[in-house]
Amino acid sequence: MVRFTADHKVYIKILYWGMGASGKTTMVDTLYRLTNEQEKDIKPTGNLTKISMASGSTLYFDRGIFQSTKQRKVFYHVYTVAGQSRFSPLRKKIFKGTDGVIFTVDSQTHFFEDNIESLKELKNVTRGKLIKEIPLIIVLNKQDLTEVIAEEDFKQILKDEKLWYEPDNELYIWNPIIYKTCALWEKKMDVYRSFSECARRTVLYQIYGNGGAPIGDDYTKFSKDLDK
Repeated sequence: MVRFTADHKVYIKILYWGMGASGKTTMVDTLYRLTNEQEKDIKPTGNLTKISMASGSTLYFDRGIFQSTKQRKVFYHVYTVAGQSRFSPLRKKIFKGTDGVIFTVDSQTHFFEDNIESLKELKNVTRGKLIKEIPLIIVLNKQDLTEVIAEEDFKQILKDEKLWYEPDNELYIWNPIIYKTCALWEKKMDVYRSFSECARRTVLYQIYGNGGAPIGDDYTKFSKDLDK
């Protein structure tokens, strides 16, 4: 839930969710460096907080705080979750208060089923709120490798999991955008763009949808404002 403070500051929580070693931590590392070194719409405040195992895998969570450079009172709390199966109870705790989700796919084809299991767990944790109340962005990470999951194949997964709407549904315009990404700094691809879209949708849900996807009269007002 978006939080408002007495001094009119706004705090938005965006969560990177996905199977173990899918690149969530690397994604946030690159986002941090990118927005710290280049002029973007957000800027990191302080350092990233990491609680990891000796192997480097996330033990509890990673967290970074980013401030909007256009609206200085807007802050984004960015979290990742530990992807290993044994950390399921921790993931549920970290999820609380999440406003937007970036589902991080390990695009290697031999992890196809593992990604599906992670997505199903996310569905269970969100209790039907994905897309309807919580914007969902998909990143097909590790696109620099060979034998990777195709965008159409993952779109079919979303359809199978009832996370994709047909054109005659009012939620169609809020279908997840699927980005092909590489989280590595040297090969970075669409790391900032995917985050920016999740942040944008989260704000639109709050302003025009009162905490949900703008549809009906909410969407009409949203569309008119964009046309101005």
